[in-house]
Amino acid sequence: MSPAQASGPLAGVRVIDMTSVGMGPYATQILGDMGADIIKVEAPEGDVFRASAPAASPGMGAVYLNLNRNKRSVTLNAKDPADLQQLLALADDADVFISNVRPRALARAGLDAATLCARNPRLIYCSAVGFGQDGPYAAKPAFDDIIQAMSGLAYLQGRNTGAPAYINTILADKVAGLTLAYAIPMALYEREKSGRGQAIEVPMFETLVSFTLIEHMGGRTFDPARGEMGYSRVLSPERRPYRTLDGYIALLPYTDAQWQRFFSLSGRGDLAADPRYLSPQTRGRNFDTLYQHLAGIVALRSTADWLALLADADIPHSPVNTPEALFDDPHLAATGFFQRVEHPTEGTLTATSIPVRFSRTPGALRRLAPRQDADRDMLDAGG
Repeated sequence: MSPAQASGPLAGVRVIDMTSVGMGPYATQILGDMGADIIKVEAPEGDVFRASAPAASPGMGAVYLNLNRNKRSVTLNAKDPADLQQLLALADDADVFISNVRPRALARAGLDAATLCARNPRLIYCSAVGFGQDGPYAAKPAFDDIIQAMSGLAYLQGRNTGAPAYINTILADKVAGLTLAYAIPMALYEREKSGRGQAIEVPMFETLVSFTLIEHMGGRTFDPARGEMGYSRVLSPERRPYRTLDGYIALLPYTDAQWQRFFSLSGRGDLAADPRYLSPQTRGRNFDTLYQHLAGIVALRSTADWLALLADADIPHSPVNTPEALFDDPHLAATGFFQRVEHPTEGTLTATSIPVRFSRTPGALRRLAPRQDADRDMLDAGG
């Protein structure tokens, strides 16, 4: 895993990464997986996730390790004049500068978009922020839980239980990170035509509102409104993994033909002929009762029986995996998804593979997550 093995569609792109926690590091790791040279610039206190447990050694927590492969690390204090000059020199020679430091703090340090783009007119300057900087929330702090609540996700997740609930993953961070990861290559592509850099702003709040409302805008899509907000199938209180005699399965007949096959396989020809369930339009008005029938049918057989019965039926279904079970999943095993790797200081680790595949320019695991300031020598050597 050395820089000489650089490959991928972004090989040759240099990114100065002043992000920490989840949103920014997830984005820059994706860019690094695709070949970009990511220089992670950390403040003296280091990325917050370095302290996440479990860890084999201080400053190398599991979440940090899983968000920061294919990067180099240098420590610079933007408040120190000498360090600031080194940081500016890095930006002068970069293709992309990305930060989730608050824009006002960056401006005080002379690291704002206007300053850096004037020094390097081809620079793609990306601000990963909590809120759009032209709105009243511009200066508010933003973390995953806060954005899940503000965007409507927590309300929707708890709608059928009587209390708002967070989704059990840092979804807001990761969705915003994915948005960053596609916005930056778009700007790089445009630069190839115009020869000019530009500033990009990706706000978590607006990104997650857009993400959430795609299916839940409902009647408010129209003006005047034509009904309530919300996608009824997803919001049905009966939509859930269904209990079998000895466990659970996920089951989703979706098309007319799939519902008819399911009713036939389960011996419920009466439901196959029920006018409430004959078309997408009629099912859409009766999801609650339809899913109640589904739950009652599934409860009559074991999980193994259902998996065998549905194996060749072309009806979407799945066991309900625990995270631990994924390590024994036959598909993930066949594709080599989990990889055992040797970290130079942390020992043997398990890494997830790069899910996106390119036929000519595949990404690669070139480096494992670095210890803080592990690449200080690059500053002394001029980059």
